[in-house]
Amino acid sequence: MTARTTAKARTRVLRAAGLAGLLALAAACTGDTPAPPTAAVDRGTVSSAVSASGSLVSITQQNLGFADRGQIAELFVKVGDAVQAGQPLARLDDAAARSQLASAQAKLDQQQASLGKLTGGNSVEAAQAALDSAHEVLDATRDQVAATDAADASAVDRARVQLAFDKKQLELAKRQLQKDQKACAAATAAATESSSTTLLPLGSTGGAADTGSTGTGTGTGADGDTSTDPACTALRTDQQAVQTAKANVVSSQTALDAAEHQRDTDRAQGRVNIANAESTVSDAQSQLDSAGNDAPADIDVQAAVVRDAENTVADAQRAVDNAVLRAPVAGTVSAVNGAVGDFVAAAGGATPLAPGTDARIPAAAGSADAAAADSASNGAFITLNDLQTFQLVVPFEESDAAQVAPNQRVDVTVDAVPGLTSPGTVVAVAPTADQISGVVSFYATIVLTQVDPQLKDGQTAQADVLTKVVDDVLRVPAAAVRQENGRTVVSVPGSDGQAVTREFTPGVVGDSFTEVRAGLDEGQEVLLPQATVQATANGGGGPRGN
Repeated sequence: MTARTTAKARTRVLRAAGLAGLLALAAACTGDTPAPPTAAVDRGTVSSAVSASGSLVSITQQNLGFADRGQIAELFVKVGDAVQAGQPLARLDDAAARSQLASAQAKLDQQQASLGKLTGGNSVEAAQAALDSAHEVLDATRDQVAATDAADASAVDRARVQLAFDKKQLELAKRQLQKDQKACAAATAAATESSSTTLLPLGSTGGAADTGSTGTGTGTGADGDTSTDPACTALRTDQQAVQTAKANVVSSQTALDAAEHQRDTDRAQGRVNIANAESTVSDAQSQLDSAGNDAPADIDVQAAVVRDAENTVADAQRAVDNAVLRAPVAGTVSAVNGAVGDFVAAAGGATPLAPGTDARIPAAAGSADAAAADSASNGAFITLNDLQTFQLVVPFEESDAAQVAPNQRVDVTVDAVPGLTSPGTVVAVAPTADQISGVVSFYATIVLTQVDPQLKDGQTAQADVLTKVVDDVLRVPAAAVRQENGRTVVSVPGSDGQAVTREFTPGVVGDSFTEVRAGLDEGQEVLLPQATVQATANGGGGPRGN
């Protein structure tokens, strides 16, 4: 990073240097000694800055994913959609989760009935209610399993019908190809025979006599050309049809295998669910049978069992709720890593955050495309960004970072939007360093106080942090200032035209100007270094003001 001179300051110094250069050139032409260049003490801004480059990031980014793995059943949004907090984004197939919730609820009802018995309630009625509930769950489970099995059977039947149809189409395509191959071969043979007959030697009568031709019949052409024969012309189309039919057969076979696998999986899960429901009914029946037993019971133990069953129901309900992915905050969908039918894993990973904010560190996220790829690799299914507010997270070398502090003014420019300068403020500086390309650096977070619609997440930007700024003060060009015996001085024109050293009290020392607190007056002329004139006259450029 290098100190940045302001454009206005640079313009003032370069104007003085340009004038000095013109005077030097005029003197070179006339042979006179050039007058020393001067600049006036004026009133304005004195500032110094440090600069660094980084990437714009949205202040809020959410990498979202499901708590558990599963198959995507519905997808409600696409990239670019604006969403509100709480809005559903996607849903997993939750049939198994709902079945487990029903089973857990039935067991809770059973345990609550047992507790009611122990605490003096009407145990027989409670046990009967638990048994009735268990039977209802069993019936519902059987209905669910039957419906799933019917749907799977229908899917298998459709896949088989499609496979049979595609095989039939393949057979028809092969037959058509064979038919056209034979017809083309016959046409080719006929064309060859006709060509041979047409080309008999002069005076020969054999071919002409056999065919009743004079040797100049129309046939298929003197060279046996069959390019216009319909059968020959159709061969390429027939071959393509065979290849397409083969591909359709392979696809249909794959679909049938998948449907059969899904059917077998659902049947196995259905048997487990029914067995669990039947076990609950059996337990409830046992509780009903022993409802009149007056044997001592441990109420505390049964209460603990009820609490455990309640936790199981809560976990099962949470699994059902987690099957729907909702937006935690309002934002814009910037990445979707999946489609309906895909199996997705449970979300995992974490996003490194910039100091003093919830924005991510661009060095960890990279470009916008890299960020999307990174979100997929970290288990993020959907990424949300708040594109209404931006921050700039930049690394400063340790020497520059020592000058950066919260609440300092910042000018932010974006490479992709020439001419746009957005004001900002330093929010925080990281307390610990990071090694970036082998350089000890400290991240600083800068919030943009004005947002332009041309700004986008991931754009490269430069931050010019104004480490020292005073406005509307007397100032003198930094090129005219020097140190002598511990004093800050400038040279001013004397009454006899000779340079006179004038001490003054400096304030803020900026990149292009130095603040004057005492010793110089507004409008007073000061001499610029003669070396500046010589450099300008020799084509070496004017003073830089640094």
